[in-house]
Amino acid sequence: MSLNATPAGERVHIAFFGRRNAGKSSLVNAFTGQDLAIVSDVKGTTTDPVYKAMELLPLGPVQIIDTPGIDDEGALGELRVKKTRQVLNKTDLAILVADATAPLGKAEEELLALIQDKGIPYLLAWNKADLLDSVPEEGENTLWVSALTGLHIHELKEKAARLAGQEGPKRPLIADLLQPSDTVVLVVPIDKAAPKGRLILPQQQTIRDVLEAGAAALVCRNTELALTLAGLPKPPRLVVTDSQVFGKVAQIVPRDVPLTSFSILMARYKGDLALTVEGARAVKELKPGDKVLIAEGCTHHRQCEDIGTVKLPRWIKEATGVEPDYTFCSGREYPEDLTPYKLVIHCGGCTLGEREMKYRQRTAADQGIPITNYGILIASLNGILERTLEPFPEFQA
Repeated sequence: MSLNATPAGERVHIAFFGRRNAGKSSLVNAFTGQDLAIVSDVKGTTTDPVYKAMELLPLGPVQIIDTPGIDDEGALGELRVKKTRQVLNKTDLAILVADATAPLGKAEEELLALIQDKGIPYLLAWNKADLLDSVPEEGENTLWVSALTGLHIHELKEKAARLAGQEGPKRPLIADLLQPSDTVVLVVPIDKAAPKGRLILPQQQTIRDVLEAGAAALVCRNTELALTLAGLPKPPRLVVTDSQVFGKVAQIVPRDVPLTSFSILMARYKGDLALTVEGARAVKELKPGDKVLIAEGCTHHRQCEDIGTVKLPRWIKEATGVEPDYTFCSGREYPEDLTPYKLVIHCGGCTLGEREMKYRQRTAADQGIPITNYGILIASLNGILERTLEPFPEFQA
């Protein structure tokens, strides 16, 4: 992703599903106006989900996903079908591509039922309509198209944009906590784990949202925080810090100045904040050898002082005296069965879409497994969790 591009987690995810040779990849190419997907008469040409970022007007930035056939066969085919079904967990709009010359098969009917069960907006696109003697009228969720001739491709785009845009605007990241002309101090440590020449995504997004609110963002390192606060004519409306320096920052920021972290903002922005707050309390119940999953949404290069694999386990041991048995996962891989774990600790999920983040939280909740967030857990371990929740109206008495 370039520095000027909309992050993948902020894009509407539109995924194309269907049987092998239904023309999914051809329709994706026609839909995007690009040769995104490899097209062949050989069944099973698409072997892994293919992602393409683009602009779809009037909707805006989207992520197009082409998936393997849902009727693939054999041991390898079963793995491909599993990958395809996993894509549903991040899909904001599903387009089921069917062959207009044949009725829906069992695999298509099962997938359509799963899409409806998950509450995902969908379209049923009957491809190869150019082979029909007459083309039926489109329905509310159905239309007949041809990737070969371009028939109704424009209508498919328009329908997709309208349907995907029905969920309405997302909750602001921080803007709803501010008033115009407020000052927000953002504490950004610059250490070995900080990316060269740029800020990490949650920090960038927070600055942008502060500006959207008509407020001022003042950025400093934790080492200059005391001097920065002393130089302000009046206390800031809010201090937002990197969770890793919560302990130091909490000692510097006056008690009457609201304090929270980028990670906690992300927990509210993309998921269920109350659920992750409750999950943090489970760390006190851990026993030696209990299995704990630490999950991250991205696949960054791990440093020697990596927060997920090094710092969090160390801080948990220091706070509780317990050494659990840790499992780590990152990127698009996330276990469907969480029952072996006593606790799931997830990153802020800045690279994940809201639907996928909520899916991960719901998977844990449905299986009775506590799930929390890096920042919330670190605040709890430092004994300042209640303080870091004070800026949010939903946690005010």
